[in-house]
Amino acid sequence: MGTVLGFDFGLKRIGVAVGNTLLKQAQPLTIISAATNEAKFAAIAELVRQWEPSLCIVGLPRHPDGAEHEMTVRCRRFANQLHGRFDVATVLVDERYSSAVISHQRGDLIDDQAAAIILQQYFNDHTQS
Repeated sequence: MGTVLGFDFGLKRIGVAVGNTLLKQAQPLTIISAATNEAKFAAIAELVRQWEPSLCIVGLPRHPDGAEHEMTVRCRRFANQLHGRFDVATVLVDERYSSAVISHQRGDLIDDQAAAIILQQYFNDHTQS
C-alpha cells in the first residue's frame, strides 16, 4: 500500500506520474528535462524524497509485434537504476501505445501524460475484482 510513481523514460525527457494503491488513479506529475543523467537522477531523488513511493512503474517500449529494440534495453537499465539508487521496488509495464492515445499537437510535451497512462495501465491490470 502507498504511493506509486510512474515513469515514461526518454533520452531527452522523463515523464513522471503519481498515484496510490488505495484510489488506483494516476495523475501526471512533472516532466524532467535535465541535460545530464546525474541531473535527471537528482530530480528523481527529490521526487522520491517528497513522495516516498512504495513502488515505481517504468514503461517498457516495444515494437508493435512485441519485439524489443534499443529503447527497450535503455528502459530496463533505467528501471534497474531506479531500484538500485533508491531501493524502491520497480515494475516494467508494456507501453507500446501509451503516447498514441493522447490527443496532442506537434511540439506539445506529453511525457507526463504518457507516464500517467502507463501507471493507470498498471493499476487497471492489478485491480482485485
